[in-house]
Amino acid sequence: MQLHNIPFGLTDWSTISPTEHPGIHGVAYWRTCHFGDIRVRMVEYSAGYLADHWCSKGHILLCLEGSLDTELDDGRRFTLTPGISYQVADNAEAHRSSTQTGAKLFIVD
Repeated sequence: MQLHNIPFGLTDWSTISPTEHPGIHGVAYWRTCHFGDIRVRMVEYSAGYLADHWCSKGHILLCLEGSLDTELDDGRRFTLTPGISYQVADNAEAHRSSTQTGAKLFIVD
């Protein structure tokens, strides 16, 4: 990843209006910033959330609060808890997220 033409700056995530993204069950609220070609998000998932799609986008994802379950299209499953992250490349392994309790994540893609 190359970061170009991004001056030093602070992001106060509480000032960024969330957008709502419904899942099959539950909802995700995204607070999103773009820095050149890089998208950075603070995402909060409601309890009972299940994504409505398999995602092929690459991410670096850090769990800040709660617990997030990630299923890969080959059947493997992983659980993120606070302080645990994952990374996956674009078009490498399709994945989808769910949470029983809710979760808050910091995502760079």
